[in-house]
Amino acid sequence: MTAFRSRLLGVVALAAAFVAAPVSAKQVPFDQASILDLAAAMKAGTLTAEKLTELCLARIQAFDRAGPKLHAVISLNPKALEIARALDAERKAGKVRGPLHGIPVVLKDNYDTADMPTTGGSVLLEGNMAPDDANMVKRLRDAGAIIFAKVNLGEFANGNQSSIGGQSLNPHDLTRTPAGSSGGTGVAIAAGYAPLGLGTDTGGSIRGPSSVNGIVGLKPTHGLLSHDGIIPLALTLDMGGPMARNVSDIAVSLGAMTGIDPADAFTKKSEGKFQKDYTPYLKTGSLKGARIGVARDYMGADPDVDWIIDSAVMAMQKEGATVVDVRLPKWFLDSATQFVFTLYPAEFKVQIADYLKTTGPKYPKNLDQLIAAAHEYRSMGADGAGPNLTRWQYFQNVESKAAALDDPSYKAMHDFYLPMTRALLEGTFAKDKLDAFVYPTTTTRPEQIAAPPAPPLGSVKSPRSLANLSGFPDLIVPAGFTTDDLPVTISFFGQAFSEPRLLALGYSFEQATHALRRPVNTPVLPGGMIEVPDK
Repeated sequence: MTAFRSRLLGVVALAAAFVAAPVSAKQVPFDQASILDLAAAMKAGTLTAEKLTELCLARIQAFDRAGPKLHAVISLNPKALEIARALDAERKAGKVRGPLHGIPVVLKDNYDTADMPTTGGSVLLEGNMAPDDANMVKRLRDAGAIIFAKVNLGEFANGNQSSIGGQSLNPHDLTRTPAGSSGGTGVAIAAGYAPLGLGTDTGGSIRGPSSVNGIVGLKPTHGLLSHDGIIPLALTLDMGGPMARNVSDIAVSLGAMTGIDPADAFTKKSEGKFQKDYTPYLKTGSLKGARIGVARDYMGADPDVDWIIDSAVMAMQKEGATVVDVRLPKWFLDSATQFVFTLYPAEFKVQIADYLKTTGPKYPKNLDQLIAAAHEYRSMGADGAGPNLTRWQYFQNVESKAAALDDPSYKAMHDFYLPMTRALLEGTFAKDKLDAFVYPTTTTRPEQIAAPPAPPLGSVKSPRSLANLSGFPDLIVPAGFTTDDLPVTISFFGQAFSEPRLLALGYSFEQATHALRRPVNTPVLPGGMIEVPDK
């Protein structure tokens, strides 16, 4: 044998050994793994969709009505395991729809689903079966996701509790609010019930629950995702969006849900601007050279929160970002939240009737009939919940008395205040050449559930009003914990359709800081570890 042939055979043998060598893997709690990690485990054969769904169901069984009794889940899909097995069969046959193939998803119970009731958290719609899936839900199913649970919310997307699901609890501190109105989704993701959930946001209802439950969330640009099949609160302000444990999961899920929807004219704004894959923007180092505006008008309410935000800003500077303090005019700061809560009752009064047309004959068909049904309701609701008098009084005392949509007071806000807000913010971005604003998503630590009543809606200076009034996107990322171990998040706020840039900045910050923490009340369960291939 020649020396050359001997060397050649040695190289071939080495290559064969390399190919045959097992891929290195690591053991991780499944509920701490990213969607991309879970997809890799399924590809490697160390995890199936059926097993993942069983693991999610086990955590619900352990923590939702037992243990800490978080009360986040309203209903489970009885066919979830059957759907998971079918998706496993698809994978075995060589058909993989994408990274969401076999991933369980929870939905705030104001998203229509053809296979589970859609209640809006209200006994007044108990048992309501929608004619079909909401557009966002259909797109997730088409991508291979398993829609396996509907979760609690502020009733009709207002407040922190519902008449059908009662009060959910914050898994970091059971005495603290999980915030509203997407509180059930926030609790479910933080507690590891699912890798991904959907919420809706009118005045902060994705961002508040993401913040106080210590997870990631996105209020997308208005029109990027469809409103179709979601119980409305105010379509001018409403947006559905994803909530997850990390920024990469937001990027993976977002692209699956974008696209023009003929049933929602608002989505035409996204033509030529939406993307079907946001994962290429997940790059560390994206903060280098970025210009970040710190909206300090929204600081000063809680020293712990301020300290964490200041530390987060320092971390961005360490990563190479330039930081500029941003100040907004007093007239805007004093009026913004009030305008959100003046616009939305006027729209809800009209738009809820449009939605109720899709319900069966036994359900109310307009706001007046909801009020009448609330007065008639006497029996207890499902799972021990009961009449939600605070929300039902809001029907009667605020929403029923709101201005008509052709009233000058409403038209002035809709036609002039909203464009003025966009002009103010766009001008501020341009003046300082900013990539994003940052600020504390929630200016104080989570409130005690048993605390005295909060100030009237609209009287609080909240940074979350910026995104709804402008229609701009807001990405929420964990930033740290207070001295009493409560989560604090930072918002990355950008101009319309700047999701790619926000995801890049948020991912870079997340990877530099790693401020995510498992809630103390929802530990790893026996058998909850999975094998994930090393990257």
